[in-house]
Amino acid sequence: MKGNDKLIDKLNFLLADELTAISQYIVHSEMCANWGLEKLHDHFEKRAIDEMKHAEKLIGRILFLEGIPVVSNLNPMHIGADVAKMVANDHAAEEGAIKGYNDAIKLATEVGDNATKELLEHILMDEDMHIDKIEELQDQIGLMGIQVFLSTQMAE
Repeated sequence: MKGNDKLIDKLNFLLADELTAISQYIVHSEMCANWGLEKLHDHFEKRAIDEMKHAEKLIGRILFLEGIPVVSNLNPMHIGADVAKMVANDHAAEEGAIKGYNDAIKLATEVGDNATKELLEHILMDEDMHIDKIEELQDQIGLMGIQVFLSTQMAE
């Protein structure tokens, strides 16, 4: 089924966002593993896997719409030098993703592609959960202080 070119371009824009997020989260995950923060390592790794699933869905939809998935584009990554910066950078990335998905949902509605709209809405719900978890981590850091928070992130 030939899809709308503007919508395919928007899906490729979102794909670049997801591929960038995967890389950023994997780097953060491995940094935490290197520091012995196993719980945060697992947290970032799980989020990277979620983003991989989003990328897979976007690629599938682009192909269905007879577009060409562009997997060579990455946006600038923002790797945090410490956990607080990692979490802040990830929050900003998720805010950007939420805006991007909302814009794409609006476009899908305008061009009458309800199946793409529904797919994007499902991914948007995941992104909402991601930002909620990030804000939970930020709240914990604020309540406990960074040192106490980090002590809770080591393997048991």
